[in-house]
Amino acid sequence: MVSVAMAFYNGKTYIEEQIDSILRNLKEKDELVISVDDASDGSDQILKKRAQADMRIRVVKGPGNGVVPNFQNALQHCRGDIIFIADQDDVWKEKKVSKVLEVFQDPDVMCVVHNAEIVDGNLVPSGETTFQWRESGTGFWKNMKKNSYIGCCMAVRKEILKKVLPIPEKVWIHDQWIGLLAEQLGTVVFLEEPLLLYRRHGENVTELTHGTISSMIKKRWFMYREIKKRIDQWKKQS
Repeated sequence: MVSVAMAFYNGKTYIEEQIDSILRNLKEKDELVISVDDASDGSDQILKKRAQADMRIRVVKGPGNGVVPNFQNALQHCRGDIIFIADQDDVWKEKKVSKVLEVFQDPDVMCVVHNAEIVDGNLVPSGETTFQWRESGTGFWKNMKKNSYIGCCMAVRKEILKKVLPIPEKVWIHDQWIGLLAEQLGTVVFLEEPLLLYRRHGENVTELTHGTISSMIKKRWFMYREIKKRIDQWKKQS
């Protein structure tokens, strides 16, 4: 069984197109879990209607504490053995799920990250991919310095969640946290084929630009410290 974990916040503009693209990738017993922090823009009726029309869609109440706790809530509600992470505004390409599942046939693979085409709000290609943008690839220190774990391009085995969750309160980015810890738990594969249209429309939670150097250093130091704490916890429990 495959689960898709989506964090939702007032995403009326693009949500139906994204839901359609996801459902085309899912089988009858798979599920799309949408954790809703806020749907006051009118999207509440859209989500309710879509959930009533397709039993694969499960809408759950979000914690209302920001994007990271909302994604965590979605992940915690997932029942599938392989969990895909999804944003509310992208478009999945056909066979995204089947091509990622092929990689998971190797039991040592804990996480898969695929490439994506960067597009604007109208899905016009920028000519750049996420792998080019982030210089993507495995490596703890590489991804600590410049993160190439992009959540909407990631899928993980459910079994790692018991070690990855909960995400510490002050960790500001869920995908880097999950990816860096997945590297400690098994094999991570970066799949070169673009399997998603990564929509950048000016209202995204994550941006293509960065903060100040000092803020970046502080965030990375905190991330490293929390990851070390989590790994030390694993060692004590084993």
